[in-house]
Amino acid sequence: MTEISIGFWIWFIFGFLFIVLGIFSFFSKKAVGFWANVEMFQVTNIKQYNRAVGKLFCVFGVVFIFLGFPLLSEQTSAWILFSVFGVMFESIIAMVIYTTVIEKKFANGSMKKKY
Repeated sequence: MTEISIGFWIWFIFGFLFIVLGIFSFFSKKAVGFWANVEMFQVTNIKQYNRAVGKLFCVFGVVFIFLGFPLLSEQTSAWILFSVFGVMFESIIAMVIYTTVIEKKFANGSMKKKY
């Protein structure tokens, strides 16, 4: 294996782990947290909330893997910036979707976060 394919496979594994986390979220009985070190708000419908978060994680993982394809190019190229900036924008978009769509839809009336 070349260094190019090893880098892509490492990238692929991390994307696959996000997909596994999404699948785990589908079957979880407790509400799955999105933010680290933040107290979870009261969820009105845990099953639908977990499905929404699971879909978000699965889509994030698939797009993450797609953004890793420039790692397969034979020579060092500027396309790696596509991967770097793509993951940055993907992460921001996932946070915005979680905050504006999922939290607002499934949060109980008293949403108090401790940031």
